[in-house]
Amino acid sequence: MIEWNEDQRALRAAIEDMGAALGEGHLQRDADEEFPGAAWKRLRETGLFGMPFDTEWGGLGQDLLTTMYVLEGLGHRCRDGGLGFSASTHLVSTGVPLHRFGSRALKERYLRRVCDGTAIGAHAITEPEGGSDVMAMRTSAVREGEEFVLSGSKAFVSNGPVADVFVVYARTGRRGSPAALTAFLVDRDTPGLTLGRPVAKMGLRTSPLCELFLQDCRVPAANVLGAAGSGFLILDHVMKWEILCSFVINLGEMQHRLERCIEYANQRTQFGRPIGANQSVSNRIVEMKIAVESSRKWLYDTARKLQDGRNVTADLAISKLITSESNVSSALAAVQIFGGYGYTAEYGLEKDLRNAVAGTIYSGTSDIQRQRIATMIGL
Repeated sequence: MIEWNEDQRALRAAIEDMGAALGEGHLQRDADEEFPGAAWKRLRETGLFGMPFDTEWGGLGQDLLTTMYVLEGLGHRCRDGGLGFSASTHLVSTGVPLHRFGSRALKERYLRRVCDGTAIGAHAITEPEGGSDVMAMRTSAVREGEEFVLSGSKAFVSNGPVADVFVVYARTGRRGSPAALTAFLVDRDTPGLTLGRPVAKMGLRTSPLCELFLQDCRVPAANVLGAAGSGFLILDHVMKWEILCSFVINLGEMQHRLERCIEYANQRTQFGRPIGANQSVSNRIVEMKIAVESSRKWLYDTARKLQDGRNVTADLAISKLITSESNVSSALAAVQIFGGYGYTAEYGLEKDLRNAVAGTIYSGTSDIQRQRIATMIGL
């Protein structure tokens, strides 16, 4: 178990104290599929978006573990799951690669605005026909003098409809080669970049999603992150952070759901006694508790190993698989424990279930995680 110090607890408290306000009106926003702009502005005040980045660029200079601890607090207290997902996407998809691989000029131009949340970030990786097969990417980038000309399309761009800057991955080499991909920083208003309409979806409705189209989109060569051909390396680094930061928010949500179910099971009476006295209910809650603790251990142990520079390929897959599937089972159990109330929109539990399903798909599906684990153990 990690012993958090006073400064770390204070950073988390700043998020948790604001949690209720951040989630205010979340049910209506979910129904309207509305991005929580006002809540985003409030979240900026906490410094969350700059948590793991150097103070030189307006960040707070915290490590990965502390960043996760604070993000867990966001999931625990804020009931707007879409806001949490958008915040994590912004921090990880744009801030992390810019901070690690961006030139000083790019950091001067973008990183301070990413750290304070005034420039919302998104990344464009997935393609309509490619899915999780990144190496089959068709979007191309051809160098012409001091520019690259990007052509192609991207699907499922989280934050796309509200983003100011995109990290776009495109093929600059032979298809299938690990050195074929390059990452570019592309401004929203760049000629040749067009965004599709927001896509209606099952859950995470307050985190907007869209397609992105590139037609002879000219991007300065200076906007390349790292170097041409280093896109796969960058993406691998980003995905490590994405899994840990996104799913630790889900951990916080699971902890809140557990607490809510314990309280309800002790207060709700049927046939003359609290429903928590029924073994069928108590067993569900016990399984929720086990899921929370298992997810917490895998996520934080994996983060510690990553900080120590150790190989975490299998650990990430296991962490992602356990947490994403536990979140679904936890949300379903909560709906069942609350019964008819759990099925209504008013209680927000059916929304939790819809949101949770997404975690078994994004950042690599559960099937892909199992396949990766199988490969790592020699199957």
